[in-house]
Amino acid sequence: MTKTNMTAQEWKEKGNEEFNKGNWFEALSYYTNALKLVNEDNADKALYYKNRAAAHLKLCDYENVIKDCDNALKICSNDPKALFRRCQALEALERFEEAYRDARNIILSDPNNKIIQPIVARLHEIVQERHKENSRISAKVSQMLDLAFNVNADKEKRETAMNNLLVLAREKAGAEEIFKQKGFKIAELVKIEKSEEVICSAIRIVGELCKNNISRTEFIIKNLGVSWYLEMMNSTSTERVNASQYCLQNILNAYSGMDNKPDSKPDKALCETHKKEIDTILSCLLYSITNRTITGLTRDAIIELIMRNIHYTALDWAERLVELRGLQRLMEVASEMEEYKYESSMNITSSTRTITSVCLAKIYENMYYDAAKEKFSNAIDEFIKDKLLSPDIESKVRVVVAITTLLLGPLDVGNAVVAKEGILEMILVMAGTDDVLQQKVACECIVAAATKKDKANAIISQGVNILKKLYLSMDDSIRIRALVGLCKLGSSGGTDATIRPFADGATKKLAEACRRFLINPKKDKDMRKWAVEGLSYLTFDAEVKEKLIEDQQAVQAMIELAKTGDQSVLYGVVTTLVNLCNAYDKQELIPEMIELAKFAKHHIPEEHELDDIDFVNKRLCTLTKAGVTGALVSLAKTESQNSKELIARVFNAICSQQEVRGMIVQQGGTKALLPLALDGTDKGKKQASQALARLGITINPEVAFPGQRIMEVVRPFVNLLNPECSALENFESLMALCNLAGVNDSVRKRILKEGGFQKIEAYMYEDHDMLRRASTQVINNLIICEDIIQYFEQENDRVKYLVILCEDEDEDTSIAAAGALAMLTSASQKACEKVFDSKDWLESLRFLLANPNSDVQHRGVVIVLNMMRSTKDVAAKLIETDIMELLMALSKNDNIQNEKIRELASTALEAAAEWKLIKKNDEENELSQSTSAEHVD
Repeated sequence: MTKTNMTAQEWKEKGNEEFNKGNWFEALSYYTNALKLVNEDNADKALYYKNRAAAHLKLCDYENVIKDCDNALKICSNDPKALFRRCQALEALERFEEAYRDARNIILSDPNNKIIQPIVARLHEIVQERHKENSRISAKVSQMLDLAFNVNADKEKRETAMNNLLVLAREKAGAEEIFKQKGFKIAELVKIEKSEEVICSAIRIVGELCKNNISRTEFIIKNLGVSWYLEMMNSTSTERVNASQYCLQNILNAYSGMDNKPDSKPDKALCETHKKEIDTILSCLLYSITNRTITGLTRDAIIELIMRNIHYTALDWAERLVELRGLQRLMEVASEMEEYKYESSMNITSSTRTITSVCLAKIYENMYYDAAKEKFSNAIDEFIKDKLLSPDIESKVRVVVAITTLLLGPLDVGNAVVAKEGILEMILVMAGTDDVLQQKVACECIVAAATKKDKANAIISQGVNILKKLYLSMDDSIRIRALVGLCKLGSSGGTDATIRPFADGATKKLAEACRRFLINPKKDKDMRKWAVEGLSYLTFDAEVKEKLIEDQQAVQAMIELAKTGDQSVLYGVVTTLVNLCNAYDKQELIPEMIELAKFAKHHIPEEHELDDIDFVNKRLCTLTKAGVTGALVSLAKTESQNSKELIARVFNAICSQQEVRGMIVQQGGTKALLPLALDGTDKGKKQASQALARLGITINPEVAFPGQRIMEVVRPFVNLLNPECSALENFESLMALCNLAGVNDSVRKRILKEGGFQKIEAYMYEDHDMLRRASTQVINNLIICEDIIQYFEQENDRVKYLVILCEDEDEDTSIAAAGALAMLTSASQKACEKVFDSKDWLESLRFLLANPNSDVQHRGVVIVLNMMRSTKDVAAKLIETDIMELLMALSKNDNIQNEKIRELASTALEAAAEWKLIKKNDEENELSQSTSAEHVD
């Protein structure tokens, strides 16, 4: 019978088979198939839900356990198995009161149930203790609220009270109590409050009350309105703006089922239910983008909020934004200049245009079909046409500024705009005028437009003379922009040492000019930002890289500029660092293809000798010692996925150097790498995960990943165990997981929860010696966890394969496999019996016991001892072989350096004597009469 013709009952039975073997994922799939075939609610459907809940429980997916048990209980109320499984899941999620309720319901229907009785007693004790704690929390909340609302109280005491309330609000019980005592009314305080710290705490408390709780969120929004949050956000205080932004994101998360973790996904059902509320909040934010009365910091925060939620992985609001003419609003912001003020200008920061360009790029990413892309392009064209209808120069200047911002975001759209008739000509005419403002914006646009090689060729032919002329300007702001334009055009050959668009030596001269701007303390930040951007193009040249890395003053100036966190310096600094580290993708040159290219007289790219591995490694160490980690940590706060990838590439490159890994951890590298490993482009996540793995290999995981971070790094490591990753990435991930698995049981269980066990063991079957060794070592550390034992006890060949690996030619693999088998046999009688599943079990044990390596020998004796102690049948099977003679030889061999081996061998013989299989103290140690075998279920 084909699988497509199977009945629900047959799927359920297949699920049961896999469940009994310990194959939880497969069981889950089969139970799901059974459920798909049952439409009406009946006892069978309830059973399938219960069985699937059991599989979810084994995989520690507690939320889905609760969902399936809820569905089962809707059909069969008070079903004891559904209640019991839900009780276990609720307890695991620390929802003790609800778990106690389910346990009590089981007792009411089955008072003699001995399994649930101790659970009820335990939960009753926890619930009672929590009730007492809640009473204490209630008194504390009441005291803190009284202090907070007393405007005449001492300022320091009120600030302390607010901080205490914030700490309480972060706990479930505390948040409930604050809300119950109408603590959300502290929002009214901010209207008359003078202390900025109290205001920020009040906003954060409101945000915490909304976190992951729809009922509280709905109540608070109804009482405060979205306008209150926007009013709070409108500030020049970074802390206050961040607090308000966090608060609004929590509200959106509550409505959508997301959280603030990078890999969070919305709940479609929740989003549909609260579609109106989500649309209202995002629409209010969108209309506020062009508000002339808000601060630049507030504008940035609002655009970031929209950016986080429009993407298809979040709330997928991009098309709705285009419908509401949001692109025109964003282009208005994109056309603003910090240095150019007029009557109706908006307040912006140095990062505003960069943030806007990233937001435009994210919206365009969401236009995943042609009609949507066309709407996007039409909206941009409409904005530009409207602006150009006005005859004044200001409109033309703003159009060029908007096009520049567009070129930094959705490049294809920007290039299409530049290619339109008259646009490039207008830019070049503006560059040729004597007006400093027009020259400046035209220069910036030429730099942004010269991206692709074909576009660069067009601009070289038309604009290079203009750029050279502008470089002679007396105005430094014009000179530096023209210089960057020349740098960009001069680097169009990339890393190919044979392509030089300008004359020999020109690149070095341009680099020296950029350097002078960069290190001059008299130049403002804007000049230094442009200087770094110039270097980002020139550092494709290996000679420029070497000269720059030896210039401590220039490197330090670049790092200090990056530490400001200004998003507008992001591209220049990160691209320069990627080039210095050679962290870009390199095209693999296949020898046969090179020969073919030579024959066809095609150009073959050549790498410069200064880009050899020794030079690159030296540059990596120099950068790390100069403090590049701090710069990367500051820049990693960007929302640009491409920039995140570049930052991850630099991190991974410097983490490849073992001598500086400790320095990277000390300077906060792991904290910045974690979000990069979970959110970004596929390549970026892979690079960040590998960087974390490299840190986890060298440094004690508890030091490298303190606190909760040690749990969070498990997923990036497991994600590297993928056939699409390189063997090096697989190997480094396994090494890091091996160290993690040696920390404690909680970490080991987290590895299991992330599906790590199946992925790790797959590499035990690899032909690659190092991968096989590393995976066996991870299993050796994981096997300490009780949950792992059951994987080996089920009907599979896992124990059999460990026995085979004990004889592996690679000594480290043999040690790891023998260690795993030693621990397994000490914990499980069933595993002891399964050793005999291997037809070569005797050869493997002989190999271990007679091994010249004392570590291997020690593990072998432990395995035999465990087997001797397990059951009489197992011991009898061993005694029937020459294992006894080997044990005797080991127990009496005075040449063995490890005394423990002799002791264990003697103990194993004593265990055989206790089973009466051999006579104690008999020199010949003759076998006893065979006795009936004892079977352990």
